[in-house]
Amino acid sequence: MAIARTSAIALVGLTPSVVDVEADISPGLPGFAVIGLPDAALGESRGRVRAAALNSELPITPRKLTISLSPAALPKHGGGFDLAIALSALAAAGDVPAESVASTVHIGELGLDGRLRPTPGVLPAVIGAARAGLRRVMVPVANADEARLVPDVEVIAVSSLRDAAIRHGAELDPVPVEPWPSAGALVDESSAPELSDIVGNDEAIEALIVAAAGGHHMFLLGPPGAGKTMLAERLPGLLPDLDVDASLEATSIRSLAGVAASSLVTRPPFEAPHHTATAAAIVGGGSGQIKPGAAVRASNGVLFLDDAKQSATHLVRCVSCLGRRTWPWPASYESVRSSRLSRKSFNLGE
Repeated sequence: MAIARTSAIALVGLTPSVVDVEADISPGLPGFAVIGLPDAALGESRGRVRAAALNSELPITPRKLTISLSPAALPKHGGGFDLAIALSALAAAGDVPAESVASTVHIGELGLDGRLRPTPGVLPAVIGAARAGLRRVMVPVANADEARLVPDVEVIAVSSLRDAAIRHGAELDPVPVEPWPSAGALVDESSAPELSDIVGNDEAIEALIVAAAGGHHMFLLGPPGAGKTMLAERLPGLLPDLDVDASLEATSIRSLAGVAASSLVTRPPFEAPHHTATAAAIVGGGSGQIKPGAAVRASNGVLFLDDAKQSATHLVRCVSCLGRRTWPWPASYESVRSSRLSRKSFNLGE
């Protein structure tokens, strides 16, 4: 019987937890089992890992292989455990030095050709590893820039499973592969709209400045074309830059949303969901792994709800929950609501 261990990170909302990944090769009928409360996507890692290892000329053992993810009661989601599962299995078979694998946190989803795909949530995962005292992390090349935003952590960027095995000391000849492209870059923050673009509307501008200075919510009432949206879009430009903790939080949220980051978000974000947006689109939702909604992405910034009267009441007051599980999300923002209805017909208490 051979056992090897490594580490990965599970995310529940923005909360990271270290997961011990153990691989056991034992006598018995051939099989590949993943235990420890995986979701459907993680359970399917068996096929991805086998194909990726075979196409990397590092075939997984044909014997009985059991992968345990601990703590067992912690929900685990997505394909970000693929690299940890593959390397622990190869270390248990003696194909990769077990000591090096055990001392590294592995984050990344494998393609069938053995390349590593960009993985959402790498930044909060690396932050969680650093807080747990783990200072060596292996990530896909596409996520290397955001992983390096965390200080005092050695980031090893690899493009494939074979490359990862070589970095751990496996005696293999390197095979160049084209790295998987990143998911996309953050919007240039220097292009944010400025208050100087507005001509007239002196009272509205003064109210905007007061709201920015005091952290107040706003309600804008006026006919179509009065400039309500234009005013709301310029509120983040009046707010100060984010501090370090808020910058890490805002960038982590975007990382979870699948947006690659090469630098920290330093300006308050602005989100303006459509008035027909669902509760899941506003607070977060999805099947299995929950994605942050507009209210979460607006944390430390501004959430603009246009045509508020047409928005269903439950969208304004909804809370982020999924069945019996609740997902902790940050949602500290300035709210700006607008309506084109007359003051008489609009009930401000709704």
